[in-house]
Amino acid sequence: RYFVAVLMSRVGICQEPHNTILSRYLGANIYFAILKIYICFHAQKWMYGGLESNVFLQYLAWVTYPVVLITFSAGFTQILAPQAVGSGIPEMKTILRGVVLKEYLTFKTFVAKVIGLTCALGSGMPLGKEGPFVHIASLCAALLSKFMSLFGGIYEVNPTWITACAVGVGCCFAAPIGGVLFSIEVTSTFFAVRNYWRGFFAATFSAFIFRVLAVWNKDEETITALFKTRFRLDFPFDLQELPAFAVIGIASGFGGALFVYLNRLIVQFIRKQKTINKFLMKKRLLYPALVTLLVSTLTFPPGFGQFMAGKLTQKESLVTLLDNRTWAKQGIAEGFDYIGNSQAWNHPQVNVFVTLVLFIVMKFWMSALATTIPVPCGAFMPVFVIGAAFGRLVGESMAAWFPDGIHSDGTIYPIVPGGYAVVGAAALSGAVTHTVSTAVIVFELTGQISHILPVMIAVILANAVAQSLQPSLYDSIIRIKKLPYLPELGWGHHEKYNIRVEDIMIRDVTYITLNCCYRDLHDVLLAGHLKTLALLESKSMILLGSIERAQLQALLSLQLGRPRRLEYLRDRATAEKKRLSMVSHPGSEDSSQRVNQEVRFQVSTYFHNVSLFSPLSSSSSSSLDLQIAEWEENQLDEQVNFDNCKIDPAPFQLVERTSLHKTHTIFSLLGLDHAYVTSIGRLIGVVSLKEVSDTDHLGGIPLPKEFYSVTVCLCLQQNHRLNLAKLDLFWFVALKRG
Repeated sequence: RYFVAVLMSRVGICQEPHNTILSRYLGANIYFAILKIYICFHAQKWMYGGLESNVFLQYLAWVTYPVVLITFSAGFTQILAPQAVGSGIPEMKTILRGVVLKEYLTFKTFVAKVIGLTCALGSGMPLGKEGPFVHIASLCAALLSKFMSLFGGIYEVNPTWITACAVGVGCCFAAPIGGVLFSIEVTSTFFAVRNYWRGFFAATFSAFIFRVLAVWNKDEETITALFKTRFRLDFPFDLQELPAFAVIGIASGFGGALFVYLNRLIVQFIRKQKTINKFLMKKRLLYPALVTLLVSTLTFPPGFGQFMAGKLTQKESLVTLLDNRTWAKQGIAEGFDYIGNSQAWNHPQVNVFVTLVLFIVMKFWMSALATTIPVPCGAFMPVFVIGAAFGRLVGESMAAWFPDGIHSDGTIYPIVPGGYAVVGAAALSGAVTHTVSTAVIVFELTGQISHILPVMIAVILANAVAQSLQPSLYDSIIRIKKLPYLPELGWGHHEKYNIRVEDIMIRDVTYITLNCCYRDLHDVLLAGHLKTLALLESKSMILLGSIERAQLQALLSLQLGRPRRLEYLRDRATAEKKRLSMVSHPGSEDSSQRVNQEVRFQVSTYFHNVSLFSPLSSSSSSSLDLQIAEWEENQLDEQVNFDNCKIDPAPFQLVERTSLHKTHTIFSLLGLDHAYVTSIGRLIGVVSLKEVSDTDHLGGIPLPKEFYSVTVCLCLQQNHRLNLAKLDLFWFVALKRG
């Protein structure tokens, strides 16, 4: 039906926008993926519940099921498409910046992502799905764009991918508004407003299809919020509770920074241990199996899992944590009737506070460890649940300290711990991802905005604390994978205004001149692998434009390619035929036949092993080889004709006095990978993404002590104009760092 809709829209039968097709297709896909995940959950619980008479068999069923699913997910992903491993948001963030990452938007990656994610989430491990859904949506958009181009349609790629990111988040939580805002925050440094309505349009349709399918499948009675809450609206909270909400925000900021640091620490530890790294590279499925075995053993309900609600899934845990009823009064579970899934938090020997603390601590490090498994997974949902548990702990503590509630105007309003859980979930997830839109996602998830002020206060405080301590989880993964992405300049780095492009640019620039010969092109193409080369005027060195490498290869191929060599051999053979016909007997048929055979032989020889970039490599001593080599030498010495070559007449240029701050802004805004540095039109250097990224860390990573003295000495030796402010900066930083 999807392809029929596409064809109908192309021929004009159904004028359905491209974004509508994308959103409906993704909404249906994500719904059925989640349906399969729930089937996996129920299968595990059915196996576990059917073996109540034997604890050992229960343990085997509880552990074997996730181990098999995770191992299959890791093996299937590794064999089919290793690019499907992980969240996908860091890679999409890099792709949307303009960097080409091969194999990340292919059909194989799509299949590996969907199947691997279904198995990973169905295992019950503390893994998320929001990041993978963003990647899946982007894969669908990329494949859909390629499909539509087969019918003559030309679609902008980047706007479609940005829309797909919003659709992925919107489908995940049925939160179209929060999905659009979240996708802008995590994937775009600068956002084009023209794509704003596209994101909302597609995200709204996808969330609608996602929830409508739940109604049609009789899972829901009508379209409602995914985790609907029933907090009181007349007096949701008292002003005296705002300090508690602020404490949640600050603590969540430290917790989010700790989570990012712990996740990066685990990955770096495994990579630095060469023995462990080599062993795990040979036994790729051993690491995910061991991690899954450890986590499953600790969450086994009759074992340690009974103290941390181990038998609940992430969705069931979140539903119970957002309950607006108070679980305990002063730590005694007498004021609450535990029904259904809430019984998992009730232990006869341990009060609810110990259960919540154990749940937070254990889930915290287990989630940080589980997200390092090489399977398609994210970290948003586990962090969201941990934040809800922390907020619930604070809310239960407030309810214990104020058992009679807050007195206001003679009316008693009891504490609502579920509201604290909402605040904690938004704050911790916002701290880990460095986003504020998690507040909007929470409002759409719960269907209520009664706690809008506490949520915003906590999210802003959590972001302020986390951003000052650690990068976001996605930026941390980008650094771990060493993806070519330009990070933000840090706060308070005044040197970014004093450092100029001339201080960081590469002065030894590879270029070609307007009067160059084909031999120069041949040498330049063999010397490096630059995608574009600068074209200069021969004498004045004025920058005339830039030429792509493929254009230069086409020029050289046109000059020394097979057609030109065939033409040369035909001309030579024709001349040789005339010469032989003049010296031979005019009435001899044998001589004429011999001449024609020789001509055909010469034209069809020496083309099977001729290399375009090694014309002088022939070792044959025949006269024909020598003549061909001489012809190639003559062709290489001819001047290049750029008339039929596509030249960019206005490549991005910077002057040598441009500041690092302005350079960073231009690179981020336009998605550049390099820019030429000119002085009165003359090319004096080039600055690439690597140089800007390295200088970005000038204030964050200590440089060698020799850097400062060597830099000053080199500037003085080369008679550079070193202004006083820059000299003061060098001495100040040198003294500050010893």
